[in-house]
Amino acid sequence: MKMTPIPSSLPTGRQPLASTLLSALLVLGSIAAQAATAPMLLDDYSDPTRNKNGVERLLIDDKAAGSKSQATQKCENGVLTVKGDLVPGRGVPAFISQVSLLSADGKPKDLTGYQGVRLRVKVAKGILCVQVASTEITNFDYHTGAPIAGKRGEFQEVRIPFKEMKRAWSEQTVLNLKSITSVNLVSFAMAKDAFAYEVDDIGFY
Repeated sequence: MKMTPIPSSLPTGRQPLASTLLSALLVLGSIAAQAATAPMLLDDYSDPTRNKNGVERLLIDDKAAGSKSQATQKCENGVLTVKGDLVPGRGVPAFISQVSLLSADGKPKDLTGYQGVRLRVKVAKGILCVQVASTEITNFDYHTGAPIAGKRGEFQEVRIPFKEMKRAWSEQTVLNLKSITSVNLVSFAMAKDAFAYEVDDIGFY
């Protein structure tokens, strides 16, 4: 291993001390970097109705938008199962959104320092996207990731970077990570379709 030479101007008696201090600083820097990016768990579905923040999981349908979709959610053995039927109204898409709030009072949390959303998921039917809600968005066109790809019917770990999330019909804006209120799992369709998926855990990386 090639060693970095110690400057000749450094007194010989202080070389071990300088080397020790340098090593300690490098170790502390590495620990600090790891702590800043340590994953944060939002839900492991160990509780039948509430996430790790103690907030009840919500299932939002599209009836207010003129569609007639319906779905169910349940937790068994640490796995969330959501399934249903997407039935779009005239001229509007169908959707079901499984919402996990970051706080009981709906106030935003600062996710600065995290890169995106991570989940272990199995998509059996339909299209599934990960969405993050922000207090800065008032028309419900929240930042959303691309549909989850991969082999159907198998659990896989998926990571969706915040920087790759886009708004669907509104002007694109930078996602403010200090204003995040929830993570939403959104199933949608333009024509009548069935959907089903399971989630083992979800959080931030």
